[in-house]
Amino acid sequence: MRLGKQLSALATIAAAMMALAARAFADVGADFANQLHGYRIYGPRDYNALLAKITCERLGNGLDDTADKSGQFLSRNLARGTSTAQTWQFLAAAITTYCPDQTPMLTAVAGPHR
Repeated sequence: MRLGKQLSALATIAAAMMALAARAFADVGADFANQLHGYRIYGPRDYNALLAKITCERLGNGLDDTADKSGQFLSRNLARGTSTAQTWQFLAAAITTYCPDQTPMLTAVAGPHR
């Protein structure tokens, strides 16, 4: 049941971020870093942006064929102590910022589970 609540929260976050992504950004990297800071995810700005872009590439070429696999990749590459929720927040922010065409990956994981 706890996973269902996390997935529901992820769907809400993704929807809100899609609405925010519609506006034009002068500096996508700075906006991405600011969004991560809002989630209390810190680290070198360039590293986080690169990690987000690699995540998008992995989704785009099918290396990670689900958001769960992307989350596993991120959990190995984000700073030690990053929570599961922060990992999913990073993933959602990466997708909406750098590869919005991959949004169905987020909605698929947030869909109904049995």
